[in-house]
Amino acid sequence: MDLLRAPFVAFTTSPYANDLVSFLISVLLVIAYQMYLSRKVKKNPAYTVGAINVMARTAWVEMVMSEGKDILAIQTLRNSTMAATFLASTSVLLIMGVLTLSGQEARLESTWHTLNVIGAKHSELWLAKLLLLLLDLFIAFFSFSMSIRVFNHVGYMINVPLALHHKMISPAHVAIHLNRAGAFYHLGMRAYYYSVPIVFWLFGPHFMLVTTIALLLVLYRIDRAPKIMMEDYGSK
Repeated sequence: MDLLRAPFVAFTTSPYANDLVSFLISVLLVIAYQMYLSRKVKKNPAYTVGAINVMARTAWVEMVMSEGKDILAIQTLRNSTMAATFLASTSVLLIMGVLTLSGQEARLESTWHTLNVIGAKHSELWLAKLLLLLLDLFIAFFSFSMSIRVFNHVGYMINVPLALHHKMISPAHVAIHLNRAGAFYHLGMRAYYYSVPIVFWLFGPHFMLVTTIALLLVLYRIDRAPKIMMEDYGSK
């Protein structure tokens, strides 16, 4: 029993315990929220705005390819590509800012830890937090970059005439690629959102927990589709 209790005792007495527990709770809350949304979407495909966007993109591809609206397709995809490009560029700027901040820990230590009443104040942990923030921003960058890549591919595929009867460039296949680009864009935005709790973690683990809960409450409001749309879809 002593051998089994030793790791637990070492963890609870560690100066990093509060920070690690706060981080684990924050991650588990985000995962639980995503699982909750997935379960709701399985029961009602129109429960979230993202699920409705998937249906809208699929219907849009079928309309564009069947009616030959090439100019509309190019303009819409260009707008999506420009949005993803802007967010990817912003990710790079934020990454550079975090890298610059990592070299100023000694000078800013007293300022950053002013409100940190329960967390550790070691420079190693502070750098680990910045590393996690960098990882989050890199995920956002690569997600938006992949979104741009797939949007470009869709721009070529969606203009292929249906008269060619190409098996791999049917509206269904093109819609899959377009929704994949939308999924990468969604992942990049989620990474952006989660950077907020990580930034507040720099000021203390209790700020991270409060910010995570506030973030999930905001996401719950903006992720849900309007009730009218959910009721209309459920009645069909």
